[in-house]
Amino acid sequence: MNARGLVDHALDLLLAKDMTAFAGLWAEDGVIEFPFAQPGYPQRVEGRAAIHEYLRDYPDILDIREITSKTVHQSVDPDVVIVEMEVAGVVAATGRPYTMRYIAVITVRDGEIRSYRDYWSPLAAAEIMGGTDALNDAFSGGAR
Repeated sequence: MNARGLVDHALDLLLAKDMTAFAGLWAEDGVIEFPFAQPGYPQRVEGRAAIHEYLRDYPDILDIREITSKTVHQSVDPDVVIVEMEVAGVVAATGRPYTMRYIAVITVRDGEIRSYRDYWSPLAAAEIMGGTDALNDAFSGGAR
């Protein structure tokens, strides 16, 4: 599967809340990075097993219900795409609406995600989630 096809499949799995299959798209040694992560939030998660653990409870934190916009840009490297998207749903703990824009730079080789750099606004996420501590607790869980 090429990079664009894998992105479409990944977003379908996210909407289906199938986090096991979503995490299974990563290579065994794949990584997800959050270059704009605030202190206390994981900046890098390495390896499929760790990514699965990180994503495992995602639907219990954020109930993503739709991708309201998506543009996929093919880079000059056929293995790399840049995805601009907006998602909408609700914060599971509060029922508050959740709308967030993301830009992701995704590298795919041999049908697996090797690198996923997720550029999002921790400030906007913290506001939606109910504060910085709530955001950090939700996604780092102290034990993760």
